[in-house]
Amino acid sequence: MALPDTTTRTAELLELERRYCSFGDTVHYLNPPKVFSNCEGCYLYDEQGTPYLDLQMWYSAANFGYRNPRLNEALKRQVDRLPQLACQYLHAEKIEVAARIAQYCEKRFGVKGRVHFNVGGSQAIEDSLKLVRNATGRNLMFAFMGSYHGRTLGATAITSSYRYRRRFGHFSDRAQFVFYPYCHRCIYGLKPDTCNLYCEEQFEKLFDSEYFGVWDAKAGESEFGAFYIEAVQGTGGYVIPPRDYFKRLKETCDRHKILIVDDEIQMGFYRTGKFWAIENFGITPDIIVFGKALTNGLNPISGLWAREELISPEVFPPGSTHSTFSANTLGTAVALETLKMLEEENYETLVNEKGAYFLAGLRELERRHPDAISQVDGLGLALRIEVSKPDRITPDRELTDRIFAEGLAGNLEARGRKMGLVLDVGGYYKNVFTLAPSFTITREEIDLSIELLDQLFTRCKK
Repeated sequence: MALPDTTTRTAELLELERRYCSFGDTVHYLNPPKVFSNCEGCYLYDEQGTPYLDLQMWYSAANFGYRNPRLNEALKRQVDRLPQLACQYLHAEKIEVAARIAQYCEKRFGVKGRVHFNVGGSQAIEDSLKLVRNATGRNLMFAFMGSYHGRTLGATAITSSYRYRRRFGHFSDRAQFVFYPYCHRCIYGLKPDTCNLYCEEQFEKLFDSEYFGVWDAKAGESEFGAFYIEAVQGTGGYVIPPRDYFKRLKETCDRHKILIVDDEIQMGFYRTGKFWAIENFGITPDIIVFGKALTNGLNPISGLWAREELISPEVFPPGSTHSTFSANTLGTAVALETLKMLEEENYETLVNEKGAYFLAGLRELERRHPDAISQVDGLGLALRIEVSKPDRITPDRELTDRIFAEGLAGNLEARGRKMGLVLDVGGYYKNVFTLAPSFTITREEIDLSIELLDQLFTRCKK
């Protein structure tokens, strides 16, 4: 029996894509783009059956691995029972998912709140902007340099990269961006052990005088409604701030009646070793936005949790937002199963132990390649590799791009076969590999990851 000509099939698909698909709904990092046809666990497979160990897992959406049997079965059961339902009606899974998240927040933070659903992360950010405007009457926001909150118009306005806004006219409500505590590349040239959080002190100074334009001391109010934060920056390069930074920031915001909106879309659900990444930093946000991993990438839903006084039906009534597919029944069925799985095992311990083992391997990788890696760091299984030139200061985007492309070429040698490595590139200078491996990754697969990364650095430096 003749095997199918997969090379010809791939070429035909790419030609169809080139002619008929918009490039605007995806990013062509490679030319030609990679085509995958199968997946399982921590691996993607191309048309030729070559395995690619995935260290980014759909931007931290597939935390329980690809084709997770238990989550897939939850989806299949719902397909045969209640696959569709207009969001104006209720179903059990929606209520149970909301209750579990709200009860967790009440237990962890000691604050009553409610959960509100949408479909994608950007849409949940949009809903949070409505909550803030409704509660404060203000439409201006603070956000961080290096922030990424999505690409809808409202979310783009509080995302720091101008390239996402450039084509779409004037953004009158664009956020005021504040320097993030990126200690490895401190904007002020200071060191974290002696700076006394100087960057947060500079934020405080915005409120010293009315001539800085953000605070009226006589009226006792600011023109800014909220500060949008990422406890660990995602697209910004998995930057991890000092542990006391957010406590100081929240004190400043509280004094000036500015809400804290915590974007957990990429870092929520134990990616950093805590249910919410912000728990690592000891503050209680006013609003938490979530998505991605809640459904392991199956029939996505997103949403937010907010304090009762911001979201009670009396102040945020029915119809304040709407999406036809919010809290869709297939998504909530998987989300409920995901939350049950997270409750059945100690993921705080599991993620932190695997993360520590992986980080130790990355530190050994840094020792082997001091001419190419200037920093590795991690919190739980949110890990980063900063790629720099031999001076260990200058970002090396060219080497980063070569490593990324070579990993997807599928011609690495390991364990007696050809393999590939799926990486994601982020960072202010696009020189950081942001690693978000599956929670199911084994120690053997972590060792394999380091072996493949070592091959890539050795090969691409030449």
